[in-house]
Parts: sequence; structure tokens; C-alpha cells
Amino acid sequence: MPALDGWENFYVIVGSSAGALIGLQFVVITLIANRPVAKDEGQAGNAFATPTVVHFSTVLLLSAVGCAPWSGIGPVALIWTLFGLAGIVYDFVVVRRMRTQHLYKPVLEDWLFHAVLPLAAYAGLALAGFSSRLHERDALFGIAAASLLLLFIGIHNAWDAVTYHIFFVRGHDHHGSEPPH
Repeated sequence: MPALDGWENFYVIVGSSAGALIGLQFVVITLIANRPVAKDEGQAGNAFATPTVVHFSTVLLLSAVGCAPWSGIGPVALIWTLFGLAGIVYDFVVVRRMRTQHLYKPVLEDWLFHAVLPLAAYAGLALAGFSSRLHERDALFGIAAASLLLLFIGIHNAWDAVTYHIFFVRGHDHHGSEPPH
């Protein structure tokens, strides 16, 4: 499809980065798997770790969709819109999980990177997908911006989780204390 011509390198780079970071997330989880687990740690993982993998996976899927040989913008626009809408719904699930877990009290930075920015990225993705038939070029940049935002959110959240486990959890109790930011 002519509209996606020139975007292949972008999606190969962004998709490869997301795929590699998903792999690193699994390595980190494996490395910390043998430490003692707090009672509510599974709920906290669902609220903070799982969304990072979901964001990286979304970027990987968006990259695959962006590199596929589409015959027109219609089918890919529908996929982008659906990914965006699904992401918005998922963001509300994450917010509910953040509120109901009791292991860790989220601070402003957590709300920004786990709720506000992902909502903006997924809403931008849905809007770009929806408007792509009328504003094709602008929509493609919107999809790229949403992809990069999700990638950077994932990088931030993965780093935050690793540093939390390395510098805070080791040697501390698991009773709602806040990690240093």
C-alpha cells in the first residue's frame, strides 16, 4: 500500500525493540522468581508488570501490521482502531488493579506511566485509526507516535520495576511502603 511505503524501517526498528524488551522482561521475572513472595504480590504484578508486557506486545503487533502488504488503508485502519479501543478498555482494567492491590501505594509517577500516558497512547491510536481514511498521512504519524509512546512507557515501567525489586524489595518488608523515586 503506497501510504505505508517508507514506514517499513520504522516498524522493523520499533517492533524489534519491543520484541527484545519482552524477552528481557521474561529474563528479569525468571531471575527474581526464587525470592520470597509477599501475600499480595500477584495482584501487584497484574497491576504493574503485566501492562508493561501488554504495551510491548501492542507495539510488536502494530509493527507487524505496519509491515504487512495491505492492499488499502481500510483493513489496517480497522485494526488500528480496534487495538486503540481495546487498549483504552485495558487501561481501565489496569487502573482498577492499581486501586485494589495492597502491596504498594502508587505515587504520581505510577499513575502517570501506568494510567494517564497509556490512555493517551491508546486513545491516540484509536483516533488515528478512525481518521486514517480522511487524513492518511497525519494518521500514520499518529500511529507512529502512539507506538513510540507505548514503547517508552514500557521502558520506563520495566526500569522502574527492576529498580524497585533490586533496590527496595531486597531487605525490606512488603507492607505498602513506597519505593524511592
